[in-house]
Amino acid sequence: MNLNWSKLVAIITGIFSLLLGILYLLLVQVLDMRGEMIPAPISLLWLGH
Repeated sequence: MNLNWSKLVAIITGIFSLLLGILYLLLVQVLDMRGEMIPAPISLLWLGH
């Protein structure tokens, strides 16, 4: 029974790892589709000081 439990844990861990990898790739794609990251103008950064 111990070997079967180890196999089950390994399979569940592998599936979880694959899902995390896929979710990460999807998140990167979604963030990349938003366009180029343009920094705020420097004049706006100093308004609060």
